[in-house]
Amino acid sequence: MPGGAGLPPLHLKYREKNIGKGDYREMPLVSIIVPVYNAEKTIDRCINSILNQEYKDFELLLLDDGSTDSSGTICDAYAEKDTRVRVLHKENSGVSDTRNLGIASAKGEYLQFADSDDWITPEATKFLVQAAAENNCDMVIADFYRVIGERVSQKGNIEEEGVMDRVDYAIKMMQKPADFYYGVLWNKLYKRSVIEKYRLSMDSSVSWCEDFMFNLEYVRHAKTIYALKIPVYYYVKTKGSLVSQGISMKKTIQMKRTVFSCYNDFYKDVFDDMDYEKRKGQVYRFLFDAASDGSVSPLNIPGTYRLGNERTRVSESILEREGIFFDLYRERKLQEKLFDIVAIRNDLKTADVKLLYLLSQPHEKCTSKEMADILNISKKELSASIQRLLAKEMIAVLEKDRAKAKNSAKDKPKDDKPKTNEKEYTVTQEAENVMSELLFVLCDFEQIQYENFSPEERAVYEKLNEKRKHNIQSALRW
Repeated sequence: MPGGAGLPPLHLKYREKNIGKGDYREMPLVSIIVPVYNAEKTIDRCINSILNQEYKDFELLLLDDGSTDSSGTICDAYAEKDTRVRVLHKENSGVSDTRNLGIASAKGEYLQFADSDDWITPEATKFLVQAAAENNCDMVIADFYRVIGERVSQKGNIEEEGVMDRVDYAIKMMQKPADFYYGVLWNKLYKRSVIEKYRLSMDSSVSWCEDFMFNLEYVRHAKTIYALKIPVYYYVKTKGSLVSQGISMKKTIQMKRTVFSCYNDFYKDVFDDMDYEKRKGQVYRFLFDAASDGSVSPLNIPGTYRLGNERTRVSESILEREGIFFDLYRERKLQEKLFDIVAIRNDLKTADVKLLYLLSQPHEKCTSKEMADILNISKKELSASIQRLLAKEMIAVLEKDRAKAKNSAKDKPKDDKPKTNEKEYTVTQEAENVMSELLFVLCDFEQIQYENFSPEERAVYEKLNEKRKHNIQSALRW
């Protein structure tokens, strides 16, 4: 990991007051800022994704930028129901001016942004805050999902999770300078103290890359940045080009010059003179990359899949069903949902993470059929997981199995048909990071199960559950 950063724990404690039960914090830890303009068709999805966050210590600022549809009324209705919501109505003046009002009105230690036609994942705020707090970082940048129609793909440019300084960040940004990942506000978490100290704001005179310019100014003053390898945001807005927005060619050129000047000044500030001269050609690459104008096409998105298949989900109807099979199903789905997080962070499949955990536990040798049954996957999926983990050197065949197979081959008559030998695998040092993350996930799983249990209730439950497990084991031996 860059900078030797450790994984932020996945079970950060919330602050004292339970916002979800009506208490209003004068000083919430996070302010989530959402500009709203004529978004009546999408604003419910956006707001609900925020109010249903696993993390609770936040305020939601809904900034109605002079909407002419029912958006303002919808926002007011949410404020009536939930004390975390504040609504500010204003005359229409554009998204930059509206965001500036949100920044000025925010009470949180951290600032998070969202657009009214997008939505965020249930763990978004939790993961962003954990990364910032546990690593004492001035900014967090995270992966996101890009959505076009019914297709979705994961987007993120920094391959390794961990802490960087601004020079490391600048070098990585240089590879894809005009990419949304670096340019937008909504996949990042900011410290309000940094913004206030250096009087940073959105430039309302620019209607192209204005959020990118804000980010450049912010990073100039940031000491450390955390790259989070988890998608926290669903981006569905497909903005048109500057020409389609009715902006003249003269003004378009002027704005692009302004943005490039800001970009160029950023690198002059970050690098010393010698380093800047050496990298000047890479800096000027921004002009070529920006020529595409940030247009989005389904053809430009490799590795897409159907929206809804990107994360483990359970339908509302199944959540409410009663019966042993539904109980077992829900418990398994919760495990998979948490294992998903580890898989995404490490470019693995959920089945790979489950297999790593199984192999790390003390057990007698299992056949491949038994392992597939235990993990609730097919033998084909198990074989694919084994191959992926072998390729990544996260597992290895036990040496005794190799020696046994070699001796067996020597002693076997040439005309004998080959017999299938079940191999035994062990987890290697290469999987150390994954195994560390799994410990945190299992803590989360335990916390979720025992939430609102008193210590006495938990002790009684665990004792009775041991008896229950013993009864099941005994029954299966008959």
